Amino acid sequence: MKPAQQTGSQQPIHGGDRYGASLETHFSQEELLDFSANINPLGMPESIKEAILTGLTASLHYPDPLCRRLRAELAEKEGVEAESILCGNGGADLIYRLAYALRPKQALVTAPAFAEYEEALQQAGAQVRRYRLPASMELDRAYLQAVTEDLDLLFICNPNNPTGLLTGRPLLLEILEKAKALEICVCIDECFLDFVREKEAYTLTRMLADYPGLLILKSFTKLYAMPGLRLGYLLSKNQELLERIRQAGQPWSVSEPAQQAGIAALGERDFRQRTLAFVEKERERLQTALIKLGCTVWPGKANYLCFRVPGEPELYEKLLEMGILIRRCQNYHGLTKEDYRAAVRTPEENSRFLQAVDEILTAGRGPHTKPQSSQRSRK
Repeated sequence: MKPAQQTGSQQPIHGGDRYGASLETHFSQEELLDFSANINPLGMPESIKEAILTGLTASLHYPDPLCRRLRAELAEKEGVEAESILCGNGGADLIYRLAYALRPKQALVTAPAFAEYEEALQQAGAQVRRYRLPASMELDRAYLQAVTEDLDLLFICNPNNPTGLLTGRPLLLEILEKAKALEICVCIDECFLDFVREKEAYTLTRMLADYPGLLILKSFTKLYAMPGLRLGYLLSKNQELLERIRQAGQPWSVSEPAQQAGIAALGERDFRQRTLAFVEKERERLQTALIKLGCTVWPGKANYLCFRVPGEPELYEKLLEMGILIRRCQNYHGLTKEDYRAAVRTPEENSRFLQAVDEILTAGRGPHTKPQSSQRSRK
């Protein structure tokens, strides 16, 4: 027997709520096909699973509060000093710590963007300004006009969540130069950049020494399919700022299993390349099929796609009735009830998803109506 469904004000604002979706349907969590969480379809590497078991045995003791071994491994991977790294209980933990540490009076986020930026800023007492992205959903040079001297902090997600679109390094450097002149801190969220083949052309890790107000957020969650463990990290050359952020949270923020898993993940040599080949092929297939079905698709470069279904504001509910969970995007500022996000999953799962969308849209249009293909093109 299923537990009684909870009611009240507590509602999740993210995807991946398989438990809640199960309560709404007759499907168990295992039966649901979850396209709402952007997790690597290849799953968790075996080396990480083994490391978690090692971490469980070591959990008889407190974990290292400074994550010394993990930071040493990360330092080698990222090409920075260990002192320039702060590990946390997932990317969201570090977002909140940053907001609590800085206590900014004014902050700027893009719309749409990851909801936790605004949530954390508001909890820290900040006034949040939103920069509405243009119809292309690409960050443009007009953003520079929104970066004003009364701001304390900027959040930029690259690639963007939920669109998956990238912002080029030249524009980001212009933003960093202006922010530096105005003494504004900038947090660049690169959590999904691992899914971009040209990662080195976009990451700002090598720019840390030039911008003391720059923080780069990264995560193990998506690439290594370990969201339940919670592990992320911040990079910054401003060690005083990192220490303030560290002190804004509890001391044992990263469990022993999570630390062991992170170390094992850094030892994986070809996993990312296999992931890229897999995701790129399936993402292109999903994009092409959705366009043929009449959807507007933003050509994202991460492991998910954001798409609009004109005239169909209930696609989420209809798919859920079929045991398929996607991400509604209406709570993203700048998006509508007709906007959705779907992760890239295995070929079989992607085919099932596309077939379900086809059935829903065909039923909605009637048997004699042909879909109008549409795609957002990049400038």
